[in-house]
Amino acid sequence: QVQLVESGGGLVQAGGSLRLSCAGSGRTFSNYYSAWFRQAPGKEREFVVAISGTGGRSYYADSVKGRFTISRDNAKNTVYLQMNNLNPEDTAGYYCAAGTYYTTRTQTYIYWGQGTQVTVSS
Repeated sequence: QVQLVESGGGLVQAGGSLRLSCAGSGRTFSNYYSAWFRQAPGKEREFVVAISGTGGRSYYADSVKGRFTISRDNAKNTVYLQMNNLNPEDTAGYYCAAGTYYTTRTQTYIYWGQGTQVTVSS
């Protein structure tokens, strides 16, 4: 069993930065791929980025490449999402997820956090 708790969301102006954190519980946290998804009002939840359990591989949605960076510290059971050059289209609830393999599909992730809101003003 893995429990995930996100933090770090907030209100930022366009062009600004935020760093989200996802704290995982359980000794097997490093065995899982971790991912971030986001969901804007009236839209489906969409894949943002994922990282392997060891941190050696990462995958990004085209919309965030070059602006967002995912990393993890397994000693702290935490995954980070550094978001730079934010724009209003990035406004959404951001959700951390854990699964046994990489995929962009929400259905295949086993564990989910409650989400943290990111709002980017123009």
